[in-house]
Amino acid sequence: MRTTLFASALAGLAAVSNAIPTISVKGSKFFTSDGNQFFVKGIAYQLVPDDPLIDSDQCKLDAALMKTIGTNSIRVYHVDSSVSHKDCMQSFEDAGIYIWLDLDTFSSAIFQDAPHWNVTQRDAFGAVMDEFHQYDNLAGFFVGNEVLTTKNGSISAPFVKAATRDLKAYRDSKGYRNIPIGYSAADIAELRPTLQNYLSCGSNSSEQIDFYALNAYEWCGDQNFQTSGYQILTNQVLTYNVPIFFSETGCQTVRPRTFEDQTAIYGSQMTPYWSGSIIYEWIEEANNYGLIQYGAKVDPSSPGAPPDGFPRSGKPTPLQPEWGNLSKVWAAAKPSGVSEAAYKPSLTAPACPEMTAGTWNVDGAAALPTLGQTFEAQATNAPTVSSSGAAPTGTQAQASPSGTSGVGSPAKELRGMGVGLVGVLVGFFWWM
Repeated sequence: MRTTLFASALAGLAAVSNAIPTISVKGSKFFTSDGNQFFVKGIAYQLVPDDPLIDSDQCKLDAALMKTIGTNSIRVYHVDSSVSHKDCMQSFEDAGIYIWLDLDTFSSAIFQDAPHWNVTQRDAFGAVMDEFHQYDNLAGFFVGNEVLTTKNGSISAPFVKAATRDLKAYRDSKGYRNIPIGYSAADIAELRPTLQNYLSCGSNSSEQIDFYALNAYEWCGDQNFQTSGYQILTNQVLTYNVPIFFSETGCQTVRPRTFEDQTAIYGSQMTPYWSGSIIYEWIEEANNYGLIQYGAKVDPSSPGAPPDGFPRSGKPTPLQPEWGNLSKVWAAAKPSGVSEAAYKPSLTAPACPEMTAGTWNVDGAAALPTLGQTFEAQATNAPTVSSSGAAPTGTQAQASPSGTSGVGSPAKELRGMGVGLVGVLVGFFWWM
């Protein structure tokens, strides 16, 4: 009996010692719980619209291949909070991979044209947090993805910040660890750097985002730090007070992709200010951003075929030369960081942006919307109380890149829908 108990105790200690360090925020940087600065090297991962983290066999195959090129993160856009994700999360943890997870669902997201924030949305976001807070490799939550896709969408920014406030309060009231909560923005030139500053401004830390992320596809082909626009992006974050990274990147208008932007992102010109990037995307689809495929495309009309013809499970096969290009660039990327103990943050929150007619229609000094408010543009041009508690209607497809600077993701705006999104939407209805 004592031998058995001793063996069990040793096994428990081994499990604890092998647990992946958790991620937290200090100043403008991410750190692991063992005190090292953390730089995101990630891949966007959404095999199926509803939830890619429930097929344990597929997760094992994909995590194992990701590990071979040094991936330490994936971004997942939608999950089903009602089912267990234990096996998939364990597979990714075993591979040293963290998950950056969007909290919204297809029906609970905040939309810029008629923004509102209510109990139904808060509870849906909270349900995702309830399921995933338990996993040490849950790196952070996104409270929104490209909610603002035009300069006229600035009226929705207070609702994003209100959601941040309420989800941070929800996290703390539940006694969960201090999981970072941030926002993933479309690369809209007219909104830079106003939006990032608004979401982190003010003296009340309970209302500020913990990190900011940008979906940017500016570096295309044979460019450099200056010609790509990355120097401009970096100049806009030199004094930013929370971590910032690229939550989507990987322009594919010039083929093959060489991913030379990664050299800059993890180099000395950007690492003092940026915390890495996430490549769009894992699976090959109609939008031609994939790094791998699960077999050749098939005739969509054949029996049992996926609607867009792209298989979504099985053995992942790297697509060359782009997989090899990314592997080579990441292997050479060795960002220089600082230890948490040695880091002394000195940056402070920016001033809240003033209202600018036609560009930024938000009063930075105004109180945030309370739970249950909606925007009534024709009446007051400010948030007002709504009697409705219903979640917003409509179907939000999984994220798809903009492909150009200053244009929001087509996944957020049907009127800007491209070929890739058409395939995603077809897939959505097929998988339902």
